[in-house]
Amino acid sequence: MLSVSRAATRMTGMVARFSAGGHGDGAGRGGGSGGSIRDAGGAFGKMEAAREDEYFYKKQKAQLQELREHIQEEVKHHEGQLENHKKVLERHQQRISEIEAQERALGKE
Repeated sequence: MLSVSRAATRMTGMVARFSAGGHGDGAGRGGGSGGSIRDAGGAFGKMEAAREDEYFYKKQKAQLQELREHIQEEVKHHEGQLENHKKVLERHQQRISEIEAQERALGKE
C-alpha cells in the first residue's frame, strides 16, 4: 500500500513540475478537468481541490484506523487461542503422566 502511495506521490510531483499551474488552477493548467468549478480556476477551484485532498486524506486515515483495529482484533483472537491451546496441552501432558504411572503400577505386579 505504501509503495503505491509513494509512486502516486512521485507521479503527482512530476506532473506538477511539468504543468504551469497548481491544484485547482483550471483545466489544462495542472488542475485537470475536475468539474465546472475546478475548470473555472481561481479561488473556488483551489478551494474545491483542497476539499478533495482533505476528503481523500480523511478517507485514507479512516481506512488505516479500520485496518489497525482489525489487526488488533486478530491479535486478541490468536492470543486467546494460544491460551486455550496451552491449557489443552497441559491437560494432555497430565493425562500422559497418569497413563505412565498406571503402566508402571502394572509393571510392578
